[in-house]
Amino acid sequence: MTVEVLGTVLGTAIQGQIVGKVDTPCIGSPFFFGLPNSSVAMEELNMTHDTESLTDTRNAYMIAAGVIGGLYILCAIILVLGVKEKRESSELQSDEPVSFFQGLKLVMNHGPYIKLIAGFLFTSLAFMLLEGNFALFCTYTLGFRNEFQNILLAIMLSATLTIPFWQWFLTRFGKKTAVYVGISSAIPFLIAVVVLDSNLFVTYVVAVAAGISVAAAFLLPWSMLPDVIDDFKLQHPSSHGHEAIFFSFYVFFTKFTAGVSLGISTLSLDFAGYQTRGCSQPGQVNFTLKMLVSAVPVGLILLSLLLFKLYPIDEEKRRKNKKALQDLREESNSSSESDNTELASIV
Repeated sequence: MTVEVLGTVLGTAIQGQIVGKVDTPCIGSPFFFGLPNSSVAMEELNMTHDTESLTDTRNAYMIAAGVIGGLYILCAIILVLGVKEKRESSELQSDEPVSFFQGLKLVMNHGPYIKLIAGFLFTSLAFMLLEGNFALFCTYTLGFRNEFQNILLAIMLSATLTIPFWQWFLTRFGKKTAVYVGISSAIPFLIAVVVLDSNLFVTYVVAVAAGISVAAAFLLPWSMLPDVIDDFKLQHPSSHGHEAIFFSFYVFFTKFTAGVSLGISTLSLDFAGYQTRGCSQPGQVNFTLKMLVSAVPVGLILLSLLLFKLYPIDEEKRRKNKKALQDLREESNSSSESDNTELASIV
């Protein structure tokens, strides 16, 4: 998890810095805004525009992709070398494993997992909408065309530095409490960045504060997944090897929300009349960007908090499950040792 979070933060910050350094001139077209054929005229204007800046932008994206690809390989190596799988003795002695489809049915019928996935789904969608539209919001709505990559870097650095705090917080007050405090703390800052007048200093303050919530959104839902798996093991002690199903569907829903957020953003901006590479945008686009980075994420966060309220594994239950699993392991190990002793006496 540390490697994943650091890799995500570094990748986002590196791409923002590399691509943001390229000066891509915008196309001033106030005359075309509001005309029926404005999109056609803008397209013709783009085709006749100097292509040198586009070549520089393309090269910047290629360099960023190469750096992030190398970072991806490094993270994978650290994961492979740093994590060792240890099978439990009870698993080694289990009966024939349950088939994939039977295991999938068991997993999808596990209530705490469904509630956690639902809350995680809306939380991810909220922050992905914010992430996907933040550059456009800074460029057009706030007017910080040359500062968005630095604002993004401030968010990522704040998120990275506050991960140890959230780790301490969840061990001190419990994961469910940490989810409520961490994710809900983004709401006032998402509202403030839209309501307050455009000010670079205020924007940086809001960015640092929002990064604290980003760290919570990264860490906390993932830290709750092992508790769901422990609860599942207690309810199905004879069924083993389903951890991959739990994690793979968790990742699937993350990718699913990324696709949904991209579709929502693209369609919304297209309906609002977004002009590619325009120096300014129609008023409807600025309003749409405010909705995509503030109102909609706030609504999704509130919905996710409601779903997390239904999540049944609090700190007390987590400790009981942990103790019950430890008792099962000790019982299994003692049973295994007695079987080996009996076999040796027979021999």
